[in-house]
Amino acid sequence: MIRRLAPSYDKPFDCHEIPIVEATPETLKGYGVLVDDFATAKIEIVRWPAQGWRPVDPDTGDEGGTTEGQFSFYWKGEVLYGQNEAVNDSYLIGWTRDPKQASEEIEKPDRSRVLVWHANYHPDGGQLFFPKERSPFIVPLALPGDDLTPDKFVGFYCDGSKGLYFHPGVWHTPALPFSSTMVFDDRQGRVHARVSCHFVDEFGKYLSVPLRKP
Repeated sequence: MIRRLAPSYDKPFDCHEIPIVEATPETLKGYGVLVDDFATAKIEIVRWPAQGWRPVDPDTGDEGGTTEGQFSFYWKGEVLYGQNEAVNDSYLIGWTRDPKQASEEIEKPDRSRVLVWHANYHPDGGQLFFPKERSPFIVPLALPGDDLTPDKFVGFYCDGSKGLYFHPGVWHTPALPFSSTMVFDDRQGRVHARVSCHFVDEFGKYLSVPLRKP
């Protein structure tokens, strides 16, 4: 449960704002692809790695398949939460301002950005976010590699007419909706291995994602 891993709030506030680009076949090269139909979308599954010089048998190690379910996002004032039924997990995703000042009770929050504290990648398989309603969203992505820094992230803007699929090993945050609530169909590898980066703990700053069209 990612919620329990939230960063300590006693560190000085700082953030790094990432660029926003429109998600197209060209801009997504290396990251993933746009998807027209959830039902027929394929998820890449990575074969279990060999532990030594003996290879994994070619007909084994990739039989876990996929899992799917609704991935719901909802704002409470200035705080964004998520619930992923595919892996039975819930998340504290981010805030609109310094978490020490952010409130769930404010009635008219400024939701022009999200301050994200955590990203991860799945070494075992890809993942697909497919919106159930036509509403814009942004998914921050970074290319594979464990030597990650905040400046390697790009926010991919989607207008809600297509889903966004990213390859195994691609760093990502959850989808960030423009609306107060949004539901996606989610499909991903059933093993659900997760390698994480905690921005505040590692770099002393949040990832600032503008919620705007490029």
